[in-house]
Amino acid sequence: MARILRVLFILLFVKPLVFIGLGLNIINRQNLPMKGPVVVAANHNSHLDTLVLLALFPISIIHKVRPVAAADYFLSNPIVAWLSLNVIGIIPIRRTPSKEQKEAIFDECHKALEQGDILIIFPEGSRGEPEVMSGLKKGIYHLVKDHPQCSVVPVVMRGLGASLPKGTAIFVPFNWDVVLGDSVNDFANAAEFVEVMQDQYQQLSEQCIVQVE
Repeated sequence: MARILRVLFILLFVKPLVFIGLGLNIINRQNLPMKGPVVVAANHNSHLDTLVLLALFPISIIHKVRPVAAADYFLSNPIVAWLSLNVIGIIPIRRTPSKEQKEAIFDECHKALEQGDILIIFPEGSRGEPEVMSGLKKGIYHLVKDHPQCSVVPVVMRGLGASLPKGTAIFVPFNWDVVLGDSVNDFANAAEFVEVMQDQYQQLSEQCIVQVE
């Protein structure tokens, strides 16, 4: 039942919103992963980010795409929690875990990768200022290092911060870019992960079409 609801939600709500309500430039679409295990690591400026990324995937594999999202935000309201878990299919992560929770914080993510899922993770940790890249967290490295076959696909989105920026609830139609990079893996350590990803984001940003002041 949850799978059917998710397909209907993406097909009837998310895709029309993204492809009709927003002006869309998809750059390097051939880099969109069609199977896992893989982590799609994107910048995060808007509530729309997750929906936009979900809209890119074919309906046939949407049940294998799992956004990783903050539990304190998406599980705080019973209705939002039900929709997030059963319709969008998020994997909730606590941003301020207890000592015991730290050891198990990525358990569901590990299980998803072992099942060949595609995870959507925002390495900045939370939404920043529109079109400004914040510092990267090292969580993705600690997740993928235990999965040698798992690669990371960097993604840069621009323009969504103007459509629905942090602190607002009013949708404003605006052209936007999504630039998909080549998959990367085999990071030697967490510091190298941050360095490589920052370089990837810089290169992808240079391919953006939309200019935001």
